[in-house]
Amino acid sequence: MKVSELFEDTPNGWGLRGDPYLWQELKERLSNTDMPASPKQLQAMIEQEYENATGYSIEHRHHFQIERFMHGGMSSGYISTEFWRNRAIPLLVSRHGQL
Repeated sequence: MKVSELFEDTPNGWGLRGDPYLWQELKERLSNTDMPASPKQLQAMIEQEYENATGYSIEHRHHFQIERFMHGGMSSGYISTEFWRNRAIPLLVSRHGQL
């Protein structure tokens, strides 16, 4: 199983307007990556890919904007660190146990 399969079902709601684009990018980045053995390894992998994709650590406390995710509108391209820390990554990790 590939890690990208965890991204098939999107969350109910997003933090900011750039989050769906980051979700899709992470799904693509992890499309050839085998599922790690443990949820802890999975979390570390996703957090590292998040940082590779955004240039920001998951510990960064403020939202930020990614130009390639800007598609019009006032908050276009913004990433919610709170959403990723508290909802998206925990959701993906919880899916590991459902395999």
